[in-house]
Amino acid sequence: MQKAGGKMKYLRYSHNNEIHYGILEDDRIYELTGDIFSDIRKTGRVVPLHEARLLSPCTPSKIVCIGLNYRDHAEELKIPIPDSPVVFLKPSSSVIGPLDDIIYPEKSRRVDYEAELGAVIKKTAKNVPLSQAMDYVLGFTCANDVTARDLQPTNGQWTVAKSFDTFMPLGPVITDEVDCTNLNIRSRLNGKVMQSSNTCNLIFKVDFLVSYLSRIMTLYPGDVIITGTPGGIAPMHPGDVIEIEIENIGILRNTVKKA
Repeated sequence: MQKAGGKMKYLRYSHNNEIHYGILEDDRIYELTGDIFSDIRKTGRVVPLHEARLLSPCTPSKIVCIGLNYRDHAEELKIPIPDSPVVFLKPSSSVIGPLDDIIYPEKSRRVDYEAELGAVIKKTAKNVPLSQAMDYVLGFTCANDVTARDLQPTNGQWTVAKSFDTFMPLGPVITDEVDCTNLNIRSRLNGKVMQSSNTCNLIFKVDFLVSYLSRIMTLYPGDVIITGTPGGIAPMHPGDVIEIEIENIGILRNTVKKA
């Protein structure tokens, strides 16, 4: 038995109509008992990666989102650089996994991708000191903050634009084998690079965000903080394939389908 964390690549998957958490090693999945937020144990069962259907790597009670956290993205939206984090929520019903379809809602005429680094919370966090913030992070995953841009007002709440079912792809894994302050992040639309940046350009860093948010709301194991997107957003259309790639984490790939 070992504590969760400690240089692992965790995933959640379906195999033979059963859902499990596992550890990914060399294209093999080692099945785990229970979840990945407490003591974990390998069951002894091993599943080849190609035989499993990957799901969202966690099932958050909420997704806490940070807007305008890259200077170039704020500039392309013609919104002033914030003095404090711009915070909004996405519902758990919006979460999908790798290779699941993004459904283009009939209500919208413009749906954009947003490549983001997701930080997955390891244990209940409330009023966390900045110096201890990273102790509350299990690891990191790729995220796509899909947005119905034409339904996003420049002032006011963004809930409608951000909350459609399938608008929160996550995956493919959660890993702590990375330095979250220096990761290349990019998006590709139908194979063409659309966004390319590095998490060193985040205005508000992960440790600050964990501490800051925990003083506003309690963060629970499995909750995800998505940390903002760099410049280069553009519309997607039914039939498009969008990929979010973050260095040493992996590629999150989804196809856009018409409702």
